[in-house]
Amino acid sequence: WSPSLHTAFKVLLSARLSSAIWSNISDCDETYNYWEPTHFLLHNYGFQTWEYSPAYAIRSYAYLWLYAWPLKLIEHFLKYDKVVQFIVLRCFLAIVCVICETFFYKSIQYKYGNNISRLCLLVMMFSPGMFISSTAFLPSSFTMYTTMLSWSCWWCFHSYALSIFFVAFGSLLGWPFAVALGVPIAFDMVFLQRKVLKFVFWSIVALILCLTPLILIDSYYYGKLVVAPFNIILYNVFSEHGPDLYGVEPWTFYFFNSFLNFNFAFPLALISLPILVGELFYLITLKNYQAFNLLTFFHTSILGMYIWIAVFFTRPHKEERFLFPMYPLICLCAAITIDYIQVSASFNTILSCLLLLFFFRAFKNIFPSQWFAVGFQILLFVVILLIILFFNKGYHAPLKIYSNLNKLLLENKFTWISKHGDKKTSNQNILNICVGKEWYRFPSHFFLPNNSRLKFLKSEFKGQLPNEYSTDANATMIIPTNMNDMNLEEVDRYVQLSACHFLIDVDNNKNTKLEPNYAKATDRWKIIFSESFLDSAKSDALFRAFYIPFISGRRVTYNNYVALMSTMLRRL
Repeated sequence: WSPSLHTAFKVLLSARLSSAIWSNISDCDETYNYWEPTHFLLHNYGFQTWEYSPAYAIRSYAYLWLYAWPLKLIEHFLKYDKVVQFIVLRCFLAIVCVICETFFYKSIQYKYGNNISRLCLLVMMFSPGMFISSTAFLPSSFTMYTTMLSWSCWWCFHSYALSIFFVAFGSLLGWPFAVALGVPIAFDMVFLQRKVLKFVFWSIVALILCLTPLILIDSYYYGKLVVAPFNIILYNVFSEHGPDLYGVEPWTFYFFNSFLNFNFAFPLALISLPILVGELFYLITLKNYQAFNLLTFFHTSILGMYIWIAVFFTRPHKEERFLFPMYPLICLCAAITIDYIQVSASFNTILSCLLLLFFFRAFKNIFPSQWFAVGFQILLFVVILLIILFFNKGYHAPLKIYSNLNKLLLENKFTWISKHGDKKTSNQNILNICVGKEWYRFPSHFFLPNNSRLKFLKSEFKGQLPNEYSTDANATMIIPTNMNDMNLEEVDRYVQLSACHFLIDVDNNKNTKLEPNYAKATDRWKIIFSESFLDSAKSDALFRAFYIPFISGRRVTYNNYVALMSTMLRRL
């Protein structure tokens, strides 16, 4: 038995809508490279990173419009708070993801049977990795969607044309490196099915269909001929520095991160290939070449995860979002391993002995692998609840603070009292919301009303911060001054503290020249909102990742995430 398609859709929709409401923005790249340019397209202001400068043009406006058009359409009929726009767009992402996951589930059921499809569905539902990636406004999440669609067309509908199209669609409009996940499809088509001409033909058709509108839209916005995927590859692969100047991580980074996002499903997924290889060698010893060919064809798809691991685990620059495209494949490979364990005679014999030895003889009539599968599913459910509860408790403060501040600014007008006693109301001037060290946790201008702007204060961060889009009509075509692709600091990004009406900061009792503890300067600032926020540096590594009732509270440290209002500002 496995859930019906209708049931699978409903349970996945519940999980993904929960992510749309409760998931944090875990990557500042999501804010400044996607939410902010989308805000600019909708509201004519926002931050611009160097990637959107016509001098470099490595990001695509066509990709932004894939998600911005529903908001633009709704805006013609309804006027609502921009925070609602943020939630609506996230819900749109959730629905798109659920549709892709449902097709993926159906195709696994068709190709692998009910047991593996049911197990894969449970892992997708109960993994923090899928919870986070499903509603992230990132090209890596988009390519995760298209990967599920391309593989579904490959398995279930036997449509190579659609499979190739979705690989091209995700790679060209989303992230060009995702083409690596099309290798198993190409291998099947070229080497196993011997359809070389068909592969070449549909690849050319897909390239034309996807690249033509992409080039037209991006060339319109940049004011010159632009092929954004080509520019991304040039920068990341063929430039002298590539992305490494944004930081490098040890080889263990992705292993720890994947275990955190999939817990015990990740090591189970990793051993799916050794299990397959062992089975193939066993068939060779039996000289059962027909079964060997069948098993090779049957499990060609699991190579996708290992291809992605080979490509990205070996790169010095590592980020969690780079793994998003292979997340559904982790779920599939884990399900395949569990299924193998369930039908393994040797495993059942060992588990039977353990149950009889350590428990009681009542277990002797129960198939042991059932206990393993059920226990694994219960473990997944418990762990994801603990992780999501903890993430919401520990890291949700920025979204809460900006939501509260947005409501305050919408409902009130303010008077600014200058040093000379002059008064100016907020409807005559833009309110400045300043951030110093907390610049990377800004959730975007969707959380600030139109009468306010985010401004940067000088902090210990020495890299390049984004700049505001020009106010000219052809803003996307103008090459901004003081922008570089070397992550070098541009000092024109900063404002003086005296220009700040509100300030967002963490009260962590640290005090440096560039990052003073603003909350303690009560003569200049007063706290208007405060939320508990996890201090990772002072918390135990295990307990800052997993919430364990009655224990975590003693092993982690919280600071106050605060919104401060200048004492020179008065509500009307």
